[in-house]
Formats: sequence, C-alpha cells, structure tokens
Amino acid sequence: MKNISVCSWSYRLSAARVAEEMYKSGVTHVHLALNPFVDPLAVVPGTAGETENVAGTGGVDSLERQRADIEDYLASGRWVISSTLHNSRYDDYSTLESIRRTGGLVPDEHWEENKAIIAKVVKLTAEWKAPYMMLHAGYINHADPVGFAKLTDRLKYVRDLCADAGIGLTLETGQETADDLAEMLTNLPGVYVNFDPANMILYGKGDPVRAVGILAPWIRHVHIKDAKYAKVPGAWGEEVEWTKGEVNADAFIAALDKIGFTGYLAVEREAGNDRAGDIAAAVEDLKRR
Repeated sequence: MKNISVCSWSYRLSAARVAEEMYKSGVTHVHLALNPFVDPLAVVPGTAGETENVAGTGGVDSLERQRADIEDYLASGRWVISSTLHNSRYDDYSTLESIRRTGGLVPDEHWEENKAIIAKVVKLTAEWKAPYMMLHAGYINHADPVGFAKLTDRLKYVRDLCADAGIGLTLETGQETADDLAEMLTNLPGVYVNFDPANMILYGKGDPVRAVGILAPWIRHVHIKDAKYAKVPGAWGEEVEWTKGEVNADAFIAALDKIGFTGYLAVEREAGNDRAGDIAAAVEDLKRR
C-alpha cells in the first residue's frame, strides 16, 4: 500500500474535525498548514472567499484550541506530519497574471516580512518534528537574470534556515515547466520538490507524467490532485476530483513507481462542495494501488 497523507487545509475544518475525517479514512499522516499559528494575518490556503474563518485549518475553533489539539495528536501518535506548509499572505490567485506578480518569494516589497514569518514556520516545523517545509517559490524567470539571481539567493537563505533546523525545503510545482524547475534546482543543492501534478495542468505548464521523470532526483513529497486543462489560453484550468481529470492517475502513479518514489502521497482538494468526501475517495483509490 502507498504511504498516504492528507492536506489539512483542504477540509476547511478545525483540527478536531480534520482528525475525525482522517480517522474515518484510516490516515495518520498530515500535510499541515502552519501560517495561521505564527501569523495573525495569515490566509488559509484554498479558502479565499469561501469562509470568514482564518483558524489553523478552517472551522470555528480558536487557534489556541486547535494548537492544543494538534500537539495532543502529535504527542499521542495519532498524527504524524509528512510536511508543513508556508503560504504567503500576499499570494493573489485571482488570475494567472496576478499570482505571477505576487506569488511566493518574488515580490521585493514583502520579502523582509516573509523572511520573518518563514523563520517562525521553520521553527514550528522543527518543534513538531516534521521532515519538510513546503512553499511556493514564485514565478521562475530565466529570461530575467537579475530577478532570477535574487530568487535563487532567497531560496538559498530559506534552504539554509531549514537545514539549520534539521528539516528539508521542498518547492511546490506549478508556475514553471519541469525543465525550467530542473535547471534551477541543479544549481540549488539541498532544495527539493513537492510534486503537484494538477498544478502543471492548472497553469498550463506541461504533462505531469513526463515531468516526473525530469524532476525525479528532487521529488520528496507528492500532492494527489487532478485537473483539466484550460479551454481558453491564459485562463486557469479546472481542478476536479482525483481520477476525473487529465493527470492520468494510473500513468502518474506508475511514473512515481518507476522512479522508486516511496515518500508520502498527500491528498489535496481545493475546489468542490464535498471536499471531505472527495479526499476520502482519493484515499481509498490510493489504498487499492
């Protein structure tokens, strides 16, 4: 059976409710969003415009209550963190162009603020004994030598911060092609990949099955998510339930098997009206493989 994890933020529920859903599916590992616990202005990923709550994983419980619950789950062994997540409060996913301008570590106007928040996320990641922290690097532009060098320097800073804390840094795939990301990572030893196949489709950045082979040396953690390519150039693709899109789930899992990947497959769902049900169905699909 595959090593299975789930993304906490996908449920839009408090930690206690997430724990209930995980228990029903027989899952103990979680990809955990940390920013709400260290940043009073944090935005919970996947909930923009859908909820007024900014608690750790959504829901109505206070942050203090959720943190206490999580620490209890970790101490008891009910939860094990496969990775944590840092997401910038300034990421604007309204359009492909807006996230290109605002995403990740790229914007100069937010870098110092992001540095301070990332340091707190790294510290909590280490305290909660997670092996990796994941973030979106932002738009990788090899055609802009100055901007590319600046992004590389910022990634080295975060990498070293993680290394000093005894954890690994992974970058979410998405805005760049696999070839562009591999070119950058070749010169960034110690920086790895959280592979999200659906993001490549949502951003229109190539075939995720082919990309697995290109990024194989760096893949440490994987999102299980599906999508369909955009019908209109320059628009977002459409996220759909796992196995219902154009990732080609069978070929994608086979590609991971071919490169010998044995890490965690974290189910993520950031659309739809029955996220808990969709996540449970994806977990069951993975258990059969």
